[in-house]
Amino acid sequence: MSFALQALTGLAGASSLFLVACGLSVIFGVTRVVNFAHGSLFMLGAYLGWSLLRLLPHTPWGFGLGVAGAAIGVAAIGAVLEMAVLRRLYAAPELLQLLATFALVLIIQDCVQAIWGPAELSLPRPPFLRASITILGGRFPRYDLWLIMAGPLVLGLLHLLFARTRFGMVVRAATENRALVAAFGIDQRRLFTLVFSLGAGLAGLGGALSLPDGSANIGLDLRSITDAFVVVVVGGMGSIAGAYLAAVLIGVLQSLGLVWLPQGSLVLVFVIMAAVLVIRPQGLLGRAGSETGQPDRPTPMRAASAGGRIAFAVLVCALALAGSLAGPFWLAVLTEAVIAVLFAASLHVMLGPGGMISFGHAAWFGIGAYAAGLAATSLAAPLPISLLAAPVAAGLIALLIGQVVVRLSGVALAMLTLAFAQIAWAVAVQWTQLTGGDDGILGIWPGLTPRGYFLLCLAVCAIGTALLRQTLFAPFGLALRAARDAPLRAAASGLPIARLRLAAFVLSGTAAGLSGGLSAFAKGSVFPASLAIDRSVDALSMVLLGGVQSVSGPVIGALAYTGLFDTLLLASSHWRLWLGCALLALVLIRPQGLAGRGAGRAA
Repeated sequence: MSFALQALTGLAGASSLFLVACGLSVIFGVTRVVNFAHGSLFMLGAYLGWSLLRLLPHTPWGFGLGVAGAAIGVAAIGAVLEMAVLRRLYAAPELLQLLATFALVLIIQDCVQAIWGPAELSLPRPPFLRASITILGGRFPRYDLWLIMAGPLVLGLLHLLFARTRFGMVVRAATENRALVAAFGIDQRRLFTLVFSLGAGLAGLGGALSLPDGSANIGLDLRSITDAFVVVVVGGMGSIAGAYLAAVLIGVLQSLGLVWLPQGSLVLVFVIMAAVLVIRPQGLLGRAGSETGQPDRPTPMRAASAGGRIAFAVLVCALALAGSLAGPFWLAVLTEAVIAVLFAASLHVMLGPGGMISFGHAAWFGIGAYAAGLAATSLAAPLPISLLAAPVAAGLIALLIGQVVVRLSGVALAMLTLAFAQIAWAVAVQWTQLTGGDDGILGIWPGLTPRGYFLLCLAVCAIGTALLRQTLFAPFGLALRAARDAPLRAAASGLPIARLRLAAFVLSGTAAGLSGGLSAFAKGSVFPASLAIDRSVDALSMVLLGGVQSVSGPVIGALAYTGLFDTLLLASSHWRLWLGCALLALVLIRPQGLAGRGAGRAA
């Protein structure tokens, strides 16, 4: 009996997963945009639904009107976002699309908080939603049965829309060959706007329907986009049927896991995603080659000139002088900034010369932080030994994971790195005996004054960043870029492409681990947040802000991003809005980054 009821609960959860994921799949299938802001549309659906359902009669018809109104409202907002922002980015590399949609996440989150406030908004269930029925001797909520039926109903309606209507045929044709659709004179701009609006409306529908079982809150955006990414990637990018199949698989296994394997409930969904990607990179029902978006356009990288090396030395001296004069707050900001430089430089090794996209680079940062923290607290190791433990632990685990990861490319590779990062985060949360769980590891102190530790961080990060930059122009770096730009020719020339990519992956993870270890002593503590997805997005933002194809890009990007973040945080309660606007303006006006060469718009 309990097994059947738990499976039904999983099916209800699967419908919720499908409603948010199918919109993302529809959008990607036509536009090829990996829309990181899709979770924000889900969140808007929850907030709009809460506002409408409070005003409407607490009857089935009132509930239906409120949910429909929320979906239509989010669809309209999606159309505005597509015309104002995303329309300019369809020809841009997928990394710039990701940064632009992350900027929208920040903007929408701040707007939502300004309108509805920071508190969670619950919707009391009206009487008709509190009813339950008896199934196999147990009570089961009637609303969850409605949710179970909602998934197949939406799937059937989408099938009819895409299989039996002219609009659907055009969408399917655009999914297969956008150039051919344009050749037939179909207005692609209007098509993309309609498709994005449809996907946004589906996300809004999912958000509104989630209210009786949850609440509207600011954290819905990142939580829902992570779940949506998992479902879409497991099912196959662009496949709606695949998204439903994946949602059912993940929803039921996750629900059963809460009973049978409670300690592994957080990690189970990402283990499923990792297993599917390793065996079938295009997903369960995806087509080979459909998992990648618009590829980045590689440009030659030049070694730093004598002037560039002098500028780097001057920058290090200027930072040392600033650190010796700064007060406690700005000294902490400068320490965070120089650590961020090494973190961004480590990711640049993968993104730039390696051509490998990572959505989970925080894994190595967090592993390094925990390794240093555990060495200092549990083993009472001195500072040098504790710091050495950070890159060693991150490098060894990167070597193990990299054997699988580097075989993939594009979005599949990015999502597999995200899966491993989320697995590491779940381990940090649930292995309380080792990591302390949400309470973290406290009392990690370097035994130096704050100013002395800043100078140590500056020296370590400057040397580490310089070594990474030097590696990019050594024979290894040249061979790595050859494998990125012309893999078939590189393989024919005898270059070991897999080993080159693995070496870059391990080098990147090792350097990120060292930055994590330095961060642990700078903050005096380590929490699971050091492994969270927003930490990975911060690293991506730094590299893209500076410019992927410039060796000075991660340095300038990390300093600019950290300085802008902390300045806005100090100056305004609406720092998310201003930071998002700044990132969005950069993408649209200077897509090559602050340190990039040339000019031009994103599209």
